[in-house]
Amino acid sequence: MRDLLADYDRLASGGKPVGRAVVTSVWGSAPRPEGSSMLATADGVIAGSVSGGCVEGATATEIAGAIDRGVPKLVTFGVSHERAWEVGLACGGTIKVFVEPTVRPEILAAARGPGGEVVATAVEGEALGQSARILEDGRVEGPLAAAIPPAALREAALGALRHEASVTTSFETSAGPSGVFLEVFARRPRLVVFGGVQIAVALVPLAQALGYRTIVADGRPAFLTRERFPTADELILAWPEEAFERIGLDGSCYVVVLTHDPKFDEPALQVALRSPAAYVGAIGSRKTQAERRDRLKAEGQSEEQVARLHGPIGLDLGGRQPAETALAILAEMTAVRYGGSAGRS
Repeated sequence: MRDLLADYDRLASGGKPVGRAVVTSVWGSAPRPEGSSMLATADGVIAGSVSGGCVEGATATEIAGAIDRGVPKLVTFGVSHERAWEVGLACGGTIKVFVEPTVRPEILAAARGPGGEVVATAVEGEALGQSARILEDGRVEGPLAAAIPPAALREAALGALRHEASVTTSFETSAGPSGVFLEVFARRPRLVVFGGVQIAVALVPLAQALGYRTIVADGRPAFLTRERFPTADELILAWPEEAFERIGLDGSCYVVVLTHDPKFDEPALQVALRSPAAYVGAIGSRKTQAERRDRLKAEGQSEEQVARLHGPIGLDLGGRQPAETALAILAEMTAVRYGGSAGRS
């Protein structure tokens, strides 16, 4: 939903009701994952996508119907018939789509906020349409908590938040089973680069295209200028310990150490490997990495902490130019973020 906020504001500014459809379940080779959203007005103006084009027209009609009725509905789209004009998914998958007459305030608040929460919505059962917010600190707020045991709701939602994956799950209630869609609004990931070298210059815009907030730090003023990093969200002129303290490394951080200078790299890694950062990588050859790991252990890093280090950094794509190396780094970060096999050390 975050990627549709500007579209929502544009459609809502016309004064017409704006409804939403969101993919809640996927089977087979459906083209869009859970959480994919589409907006539409009653007269058929649309934004976003639930299927990559297969059923958008039918979904717009369903949204218009929900706006007219004033109540939500769960719709299933499956494999298309042989005739091309039949509504369905030509790719052979099946999706369930929850269609609503409005974009609820809690969805808008979560999409506009910093993240770190889940909006749980009953999409099947007696509590249809009721919702609750589950925050990363464990708080559960909203009317759905009266129908679903809050402890069970909390456990399922925080699991989905850890995996950054929206999902539908079933809960037993006094009125029978209830299908609940857990819509994840993860914290925006932060790319933290120490070392304003040429690879970093190429890496920042690539990461921004994938939604990362970008922070570049360096202790050398000549490397850290707006001319070199015109679009970076933040530049920090400091040595590693001070820079990382100011940033506050947490589980949303992906740390990339690029100076290739031990007096910067190793203090940076000492801090980063002890932090909750989701990813820590450092540039350098295999020989450099082996010697670096030995020094880190000698300086007190545990085997588990040193094992977190991705180095040589990035996937082996065969490229050598700065932009190619930046692409390899971002590919590895993506694999780590989503649990892809390429991201396993």
